[in-house]
Amino acid sequence: MTMVAAIQMASGPNVQANLDQAERLIAEAVAQSAALIVLPENFSFMGKTDFEHMNVAEEDGEGVVQKFLSEQAKKHGIWLVGGTVPLKSEDANKLFSSCMLFNDQGERVARYDKIHLFDVHLEESNESYTESETTIAGDHTVVVDTPFGKLGLAICYDLRFPEMFRKMVNQGMEICAIPSMFTAITGKAHWEVLVRARAIENLCYVIAAGQGGYHVSGRETHGNSAVVSPWGMVLNHMGKGAGVVTAKVDLQYLKTTREHFPALEHRRLACQISD
Repeated sequence: MTMVAAIQMASGPNVQANLDQAERLIAEAVAQSAALIVLPENFSFMGKTDFEHMNVAEEDGEGVVQKFLSEQAKKHGIWLVGGTVPLKSEDANKLFSSCMLFNDQGERVARYDKIHLFDVHLEESNESYTESETTIAGDHTVVVDTPFGKLGLAICYDLRFPEMFRKMVNQGMEICAIPSMFTAITGKAHWEVLVRARAIENLCYVIAAGQGGYHVSGRETHGNSAVVSPWGMVLNHMGKGAGVVTAKVDLQYLKTTREHFPALEHRRLACQISD
């Protein structure tokens, strides 16, 4: 069995302050024996507008935030899912929202660019979000071999697209890390049911790390980070605020569950998803 952790934050516009808090929470998770740790979406920066992310976007493979993630993974001997980091693209007006995985030697072993972009209007609160104005969508899923099992990477709004998770489970996914930043309204309505559904449908563990609090933009995020079992049981969770959620991942339990309840083998309709 492996202890894993979802870290929850309420990030602001000061990168160094956010990194300081992330460092403290990573150390707290390590003190609880976590070997795989997941940071939330936008853990290092949340400004008043999405356009401000352009000011802190890094070149792929270098920058303060990427260096921090590598150093933390190596220092603690952990595998670290680096929430999301804004990375520059060839378009000077747009960036990639990238989730990077670092191994226990501090080496980056995977990069996933968010595929589904949050372009919605919430009538209840009259909130509008148009992520595509500043972000380029990724075009491929990522599943990585780790010492703890095959790890899939997804980001926030991806949760609403089960065909993406079907593709990852076809690639062998056993655990899914989902850095997120659900709004208070959508989170209250849909967060837990979506996180549990993705675990149940794919008979996999889900580590869902969210933002949870109030931000300088006036935005309120839902929090409720959680670790969920392949049977859809919430193994541990928290409400709002910054903190650490830990739980044990047992691959033997996952394999036994899949053997005794072989729903993945009973599928009759194939989802055609391009690479």
